[in-house]
Amino acid sequence: MGDIDANIKDNYLSIEAPCEGLFKDQGSRFIALGYPVKTEQQVKDIVSSLRKEYHDARHHCYAYRLGYKADVFRSSDDGEPSGSAGRPILGQIESAGLSDILIVVVRYFGGIKLGIPGLIRAYKSSTADAIASAKIVTLTATRRFRLDFGYLSMNDVMKLVKDMGLEVLSQDFAMECSMEVAVRLSKAESFIQKATDISACSLTEL
Repeated sequence: MGDIDANIKDNYLSIEAPCEGLFKDQGSRFIALGYPVKTEQQVKDIVSSLRKEYHDARHHCYAYRLGYKADVFRSSDDGEPSGSAGRPILGQIESAGLSDILIVVVRYFGGIKLGIPGLIRAYKSSTADAIASAKIVTLTATRRFRLDFGYLSMNDVMKLVKDMGLEVLSQDFAMECSMEVAVRLSKAESFIQKATDISACSLTEL
């Protein structure tokens, strides 16, 4: 436990796999589709794909949060009255304490206007239904490093990796040895110190 910096919070909640929710009101259908995502490019690709798949829907409203601090976020009303769609979706994501998640709510208009309170309820309820159906998982934020070392240092490197429980992303034991590892944020400073103490070993953050 001494290798962990207790002041650094690196665990956060997300969803394991795509999920779906549904809410109906006055003939309108609100289909909420949730996805685990890591980047804004993934968000753009998924939203674009859903616009094509549900091309006959009236609106494709969405919200997302990214990162272990959940400090990257955005919502879109996609033509619904301002604040009646994207913000309620985002509010449900925040209430559940989730990040690295995108939820798109596809609306099929039923011919009767719901009013802003009705829209807020519909987008909140469909999103909550999707989140309730999802498997929530704990993710750990990491930093990636590459270790370059000689064969004489291999035992020390392998011991460090084992002792700190690091995830090995790739390794190459050719003329010179290299290894890429993922280190959780709360262990990163301890790892850097221990790695730089190994002779004939260089460390690069990726």
